[in-house]
Amino acid sequence: MKDIQEAIRQAIQTEKNAMNFYELGAKEMKDKDAKRIFEQLAREEREHASHFFKAYTGDDIKSFDQFMAAPPEHESVWIKSIKKVIGPDFTEKKALEAALEKEANLEKTLTETAAKITDAKIREVFEINARETHNHYLTIESEYSRIMAMVDESDMDTFVRE
Repeated sequence: MKDIQEAIRQAIQTEKNAMNFYELGAKEMKDKDAKRIFEQLAREEREHASHFFKAYTGDDIKSFDQFMAAPPEHESVWIKSIKKVIGPDFTEKKALEAALEKEANLEKTLTETAAKITDAKIREVFEINARETHNHYLTIESEYSRIMAMVDESDMDTFVRE
């Protein structure tokens, strides 16, 4: 059970890191729609962390709100990833590409972790978050298409037939 609780603790931290990633990225966004997407994703990452927190029995996180309000973990791969694109050469494209990579990796990790968990309720928390992470990927992919002025998925049939 200790290993499962450690996995849950790591998942809470990862979701917080993802939330911080989106918050930092949103602050740099000039495109209002891309900014709105990153702000929405930050809120959803906080919600994901709360799902894991409800399953966590450790006593090192006294207050969920205080934990989530703590400054970003600068050594996290999420924060390092967004800091690579923040700066004078920042573009929404670069931030979205970083987000796509992070979400794909997180979905894989959550799915693999869920497969190893025998406790049905805890496994379900990981599975739900993996599905929601996949939805994040799709949201980001759609926004990336818009930013890149790519053809929208709904228009694909029209373009293919012409």
